[in-house]
Formats: sequence, C-alpha cells, structure tokens
Amino acid sequence: MIELGEILRKAVENKRKNLIDKLIAFNVYKKDDQHLFELSLTQLEDEYKRFQSLNHPHSDFGSIQVIKQKRNKR
Repeated sequence: MIELGEILRKAVENKRKNLIDKLIAFNVYKKDDQHLFELSLTQLEDEYKRFQSLNHPHSDFGSIQVIKQKRNKR
C-alpha cells in the first residue's frame, strides 16, 4: 500500500522536474550560483514566475485586446 507521504513526495518531485524542464527550455540553468536541481520547489516556482514576468510580451501593459472594426463598403 502506498502511503500518503510517498504520493506527496512524488507529486513534488514531478512538479520540480516539470519546472526545471520549462526553465531549461528557455536556457535558464542556474539561479545565482545554484543549479536548478539544487533548488526547492518554492524557489523553482518563484524563478519561473520571475522569468515569465520578465519575458512575457505584455508584462508591462496587461492584456492587449484586438478589436475588429467594420469597414465601410464603397
């Protein structure tokens, strides 16, 4: 029988691996002097959020919406 602690540990490791894979895809390998695999889940989440906010094309402007206008036919 699998214990709840084991399920939680696996979930945390899967989440860490997923975040590390995403950061590596964007050529992020370290935070300061630490390799990504040395960081805790919380540190990885913070680094991913920071990276997303710095690199998102609309991070300073919020969401940009395109409004389609009708053209007058001549």
